[in-house]
Amino acid sequence: MVNAPNIPTGQAYELLLAGWKAQTEGGLCASWMLHGRPGIGKTEIVQALADRIGARLYDLRLTTIEPQDLRGLPFFDMEAQRTIWFRPEDLPDDPATPSVLFLDELTAAPPQLQPTVYGLLQERRVGRHRLPASCFVVAAGNMVEDGAIAYEMGTALSDRLIHLHLTASAEDWLKNYALPHALDPAVIAFIRTRPEALDTTEEALRRGEMIACTPRSWARVSQIMTAIPKRELRNLAIAGVLGEAVAAEFRLISEEIAATVQIEAMLEAQSGNRLSLYPASLHGMTALVFALITRAEVETLPAIIEIMAELRDLGAKRGAPFNAMPLAELGTHGFELLLAKALEQGWEEVFLNSPAYAEYAAEREAAGLG
Repeated sequence: MVNAPNIPTGQAYELLLAGWKAQTEGGLCASWMLHGRPGIGKTEIVQALADRIGARLYDLRLTTIEPQDLRGLPFFDMEAQRTIWFRPEDLPDDPATPSVLFLDELTAAPPQLQPTVYGLLQERRVGRHRLPASCFVVAAGNMVEDGAIAYEMGTALSDRLIHLHLTASAEDWLKNYALPHALDPAVIAFIRTRPEALDTTEEALRRGEMIACTPRSWARVSQIMTAIPKRELRNLAIAGVLGEAVAAEFRLISEEIAATVQIEAMLEAQSGNRLSLYPASLHGMTALVFALITRAEVETLPAIIEIMAELRDLGAKRGAPFNAMPLAELGTHGFELLLAKALEQGWEEVFLNSPAYAEYAAEREAAGLG
């Protein structure tokens, strides 16, 4: 049992980034441990951190190495009458270059390797080789209850780490992974309306099933959606990733979205000619909103702002079934995500010059929503 608070992957990334700043600016010297189920995104977090800080990533899978791979190989110096250890190239040694040492699958590492790892995690050295101050150390692993191969972590190892317990959060995953990586709109819409399907590992273990849904498997489904054009073969592949039950449900929604969501036509149409192009289902509308955000560029942003503002009033303009959908909430959420992307990209002027957004902002201010 990891008696640390559960945190989503996006927050774990922010905490690791804060840890890096604390190490480089405040002198904190610590090693970090990411606990989480297989496929939750531990490796992606570390890769994103290395990219963000401009560091070289040293990715060591501890289940594939022996103690001598870290300790190095001995060489007998005849003249000095002593043994010299040659350092392996898989460890950082350049103090001028930021680096991230990622010790993956720590809890699955054989017990005979763990004493060698202790030195890297606590003293930041192995043998006579010391890690440079510019090296940030992160470990990761699964737990026994996750159904993965894992050893219990002893106190001697646990005491050397700052522990983060990662859990899957649909809201966090959509905002911090699915949208930035432009996953398929059907995947995003499905998880938005079925957030419990993001991670079904616990349920699959309880049922004795091999296949479970994870954040990693949904990213793979997104790739399959575009990589395999033939529908029958694509559906078989997706069932092999998600399992039959969830895949069948996803297939119905994805086919509905493919038939009703017309992104290109909506972007090209004039404002008054878009009403008939909106999909008449909540899944379709959800997919439309998130697809618009992923498609947003400075050239397409004015039209996307108009569409976001217009969809909030579809209930009044078109009646059923739109008047039964939570379109005001969906449009507001879409605007928040779109505005965040615009601020990140420096597109504020497009929002400031948009009559549609000005009208939307005025409505919210009049309603006391700011």
